[in-house]
Amino acid sequence: MADPIASTAAPEALADVSVGASAHEGRRPAEPRLTDFLFHQRRKHGKYRVIGGPDPALEGPLADTHCHLAPLADRAASMARAAAWGVDFACDVCDPAEDAAETFACLSDWEAQARSWAAAADDAPATSAAPVRYRLAVGVHPHNATYWNEDAASELKRYLADPRTAALGEVGLDYYYDLSPRDDQRRVFRAQIRLAHETGLPLALHIRDAHDEALAILDEEGFPEAGAILHCCSLPPAELEPWIDRGCFIAYGGAVTFKKLDDARRGAMLVPTDRLLTETDCPYMTPEPLRGIENGSEYMVFTAALLASVRGIEPGEDRRAFLAQLHDNALGLLDRKPTAWQLSAR
Repeated sequence: MADPIASTAAPEALADVSVGASAHEGRRPAEPRLTDFLFHQRRKHGKYRVIGGPDPALEGPLADTHCHLAPLADRAASMARAAAWGVDFACDVCDPAEDAAETFACLSDWEAQARSWAAAADDAPATSAAPVRYRLAVGVHPHNATYWNEDAASELKRYLADPRTAALGEVGLDYYYDLSPRDDQRRVFRAQIRLAHETGLPLALHIRDAHDEALAILDEEGFPEAGAILHCCSLPPAELEPWIDRGCFIAYGGAVTFKKLDDARRGAMLVPTDRLLTETDCPYMTPEPLRGIENGSEYMVFTAALLASVRGIEPGEDRRAFLAQLHDNALGLLDRKPTAWQLSAR
């Protein structure tokens, strides 16, 4: 994001703002109807105030390696604002059991809507930022493991063959919610690991309260040569080390900014810089200081600044180099040319 936008929302210029409710009030609590490129923090009694981004502004572009566009209440605004705040690449994650059909059919329309929103928004930058470039990830989430059968596997393979698809995911085990029986979760996880081997695509992992068992399954099936991403990581150092030892990329989102997650921040200090990634998991896991509202890729500026800070990296040239490495990590993993399998599947 260019400095002028950051300066228009400087922290010393806090002000209450009046906002309308989201058009999707039936889907989630009312949100501010944004018509600008600023950050709006929820306050008491339905009030919001404008706050600034990191000060000084971040020195380089950002990549959001895990976002969900389909459920966003104001998708066009979020996509346009992400570009304005320096996000130039993102991987949109979807699921055949939920939103993959809509996402694959509508992504180009969503991008056009974001461009239109940016052109009409209040206080648009004098030099408009380039739109975010999107790739896709698709996989059956452990919540939806009961959806899996031969037809579901065939449907997933059709989505994986699309050259826009950069990864298989998010897949794994979720023993916190247990929305699918654990036997089904394990079976479907194994099937999709094998599919990652077959397709030559990296694997985006969703693992909650099941890291030991997931690691054992991956050891048995083999980590994909194309790579694996431990998404939404908040593990303490001792639990994170086995994943680092196996060459995983580790992705941090808003959770690493939460006040009580000191363990996550200690873990983030251990990750080799060439395997560290940024993400949002939007519309979920909104970072501080904006918790309590819907997340968007634009809010990743707070997560990126926090990661640099906890690793002792000062603003300026050192942080510029750090952000460039994280950006390179994301593109090197998720912006590759089509795999041999994808080319043969066309």
